[in-house]
Amino acid sequence: MKTKPSFLVPDKQSPQIARERTTHIGIGAHPDDLEIMALHGILNCYGSRDQWFGGITCSTGAGSIRQGEMSGINIDELTLMRRKEQDEAARIGRYSFIAQLGLESAEIHQVHPNPLIPLLLPILQQCRPEIVYTHNPADKHPTHIAVLKAVLQTLRMLPKDHRPKRLLGCEVWRNLDWVSDDQKIVLDIVDPEQLATRLISVYQSQIAAGKHYDKAIEGRRRANVTFFQSLSQDAAEQAIYAIDMTSLLESNHMSLADFISPYLDHFKNEVLSSLEKTAHLPTQTTGE
Repeated sequence: MKTKPSFLVPDKQSPQIARERTTHIGIGAHPDDLEIMALHGILNCYGSRDQWFGGITCSTGAGSIRQGEMSGINIDELTLMRRKEQDEAARIGRYSFIAQLGLESAEIHQVHPNPLIPLLLPILQQCRPEIVYTHNPADKHPTHIAVLKAVLQTLRMLPKDHRPKRLLGCEVWRNLDWVSDDQKIVLDIVDPEQLATRLISVYQSQIAAGKHYDKAIEGRRRANVTFFQSLSQDAAEQAIYAIDMTSLLESNHMSLADFISPYLDHFKNEVLSSLEKTAHLPTQTTGE
């Protein structure tokens, strides 16, 4: 069953108003990616009068596992369930809008032409957000990388003065704890209303199938804080790591490979330097 794009405005404003008031946008591959990687933007805008979070989910998510309680569901039913879950998350999070583009993963991987770009372009042209949250170049999920490439292509089609002030690559499939501390962006999560739990718990299509993202993602955010510094008190309760990809919008020619290579080189050199330093430490022996 071919899925059509949908556009939901939770507070019933017109689609035009919903797009024009948006200051933060998350662009994710699958239903639930936004609630994992763009939570910082969702929380910053929640309840604000002058900041609004808009969400774009590119694929139907129909390729997710159908096991456990989900073993008897067919693909069409799963697709509909995931769409409803993403819409419900938008209502709970008071998003300005949620656009679900309804593409299959195979379509997103197409290069010439990429069907994602003409769907993204009109939304971004009208929104002109200040901050965009999306996947990072070191993510290990191929569809996440395909979405990132399409997002970058689309943003580069905008005039430079219409591009976001900040483009952040966030963690979903692969943590960003390996990024050197002076290169990573630490997004503190302040969530007195436990909104994060309410958002991710919507996705019973995943949790009931045995993918406990609700527990895992909170664990990651807490681990990010505790393992950030060994000799200081935890500075926050939870945090998301990101890398600043804004430089990719300042030049239309830098490739994603050229962008991420210095991060990888820095990590490699940091590890090798640490090994070199410890190689000269005296060896401690224990008694027999």
